[in-house]
Amino acid sequence: MSVSGTYDVTIDTPLGKKNGRLTVEVSGAGFYGSITNDLLGSMDIAGDSVNGNTLGWTMAVTSPMPMTLDCQATVVGDAISGTVKAGMFGTMELSGTRVG
Repeated sequence: MSVSGTYDVTIDTPLGKKNGRLTVEVSGAGFYGSITNDLLGSMDIAGDSVNGNTLGWTMAVTSPMPMTLDCQATVVGDAISGTVKAGMFGTMELSGTRVG
């Protein structure tokens, strides 16, 4: 099964669990898509890597404070799980399921 799709995700942040939606469309050796949630708002993402069923990307956020987030997630069937490294805030867990 392709990792392309739309996922309802939860990120366990220092400010509590934040629900959102992640879209992924594989293109060549990378991917593009978007992520939307209460904390980040909506932002486009461009994936740095797709290795089998594992995705890797970075996001530059400005709210609630400027920082770069390093993200990695693995898709198994309709489930997605991974981590979001947020500088001095440490590593946050990401989990979710494919929509549709």
